Amino acid sequence: MRAVLVVNPQATATTPGGRDVLAHALASEVKLDVVETTHRGHAAEIGAAAREDGVDLVVAHGGDGTVNEVVNGVLPAPGDDHAPRADVPMLAVVPGGSANVFARALGYPADPVEATHVLLDALVRGRGRRIGLGAADDRWFTFSAGMGWDADVVAGVDRIRGKEAGPALYTRVAVRSYFWPAHSRPELTLRVDDEEPVTVRSAFLSNTDPWSYLGTRPIRLNPGAAFERGIGVFAPRSLDIISVLGYLRRALSASGCKPRRGLVQRDSAHTVSVTSEKAVNLQVDGDLVGERTSVEFRSVGDALTVVV
Repeated sequence: MRAVLVVNPQATATTPGGRDVLAHALASEVKLDVVETTHRGHAAEIGAAAREDGVDLVVAHGGDGTVNEVVNGVLPAPGDDHAPRADVPMLAVVPGGSANVFARALGYPADPVEATHVLLDALVRGRGRRIGLGAADDRWFTFSAGMGWDADVVAGVDRIRGKEAGPALYTRVAVRSYFWPAHSRPELTLRVDDEEPVTVRSAFLSNTDPWSYLGTRPIRLNPGAAFERGIGVFAPRSLDIISVLGYLRRALSASGCKPRRGLVQRDSAHTVSVTSEKAVNLQVDGDLVGERTSVEFRSVGDALTVVV
């Protein structure tokens, strides 16, 4: 089996020593090439080259942004033809970021060394899992996407250079973005599948549960979401402080958020469109894509094989 290990040396939990241990361990099971990323978008370039070269497995060692780039590299851009591709490499993940939402949702341990052991055992035993992905126009996402408040938070964190992107930083930026939104929080028009359009204040999309983590605690906006079910939708009609505190309390509970008045919540939507008269931020898997006035989100089943 031929494999490529993609390492983001700038990720929070990646170290040269950890990279070497991982590479040595993988090389005992596969024919391995190791490539370190040097710029934004590089992981996608490596993934695309791996697909073109007929590589069997791509291992992403970094944060969720690195994983997202790799996925967008190994897969052709989302389009009308969603049939599984035989030339797409399998994907494995060894966590190296601060949140590692996708890896943890798949069942990988948060510790890179423990995750390496799980990966090696999966390779020896030939374990693989087919999962569905989400698409935001021409960009794949593995666990979440959003327009509005959550994307504003990502944009705020992205502007702060030279600081570690941990839970405390995200919390501070989330509070600041709530009280002083960059786009004055314009109304969004949301349409889920064939339902009538509704007006909401923010749109959170999930491809699995949990939506994200606050440190070690999962944030469960759509407890019924899963990689095999479709897109989860969590779209508040209002972001008044009482509603937001209620959503947060329930999202951090063991059972997660449940349907309630003033909230559009679906666990398995096929298509979701979001439009706005004013451009708002769009994020996918915690990476800022840019400003958009409309985005079409789609669920694509049976899109990728992950080793876990």
